[in-house]
Amino acid sequence: MADQNSGDKLIWFLAGAAVGAALGVLFAPKSGRELRDYIGGKTSEGRDFIVETGRDVYSKGRDLYERGRGLAEEAAELFDRGRKAVDSHM
Repeated sequence: MADQNSGDKLIWFLAGAAVGAALGVLFAPKSGRELRDYIGGKTSEGRDFIVETGRDVYSKGRDLYERGRGLAEEAAELFDRGRKAVDSHM
């Protein structure tokens, strides 16, 4: 029971620290315009990062798809040649 109680206290402490940090940012000695500009800039940076990362992932996925497709076509061709070779010897 005591372990659960100390765990609850830790959770409440961490929640309070998070709320305190958020309020500290909001009430920092910046004007409202400066804070909004700062938050907007960081949001824009995050969006740009996500878009660029998405493009990279798409490009790499497309490359892997093309390579896999080429390998599948080569395997099908080898299979057909092998089948024809077996059929011609029978």
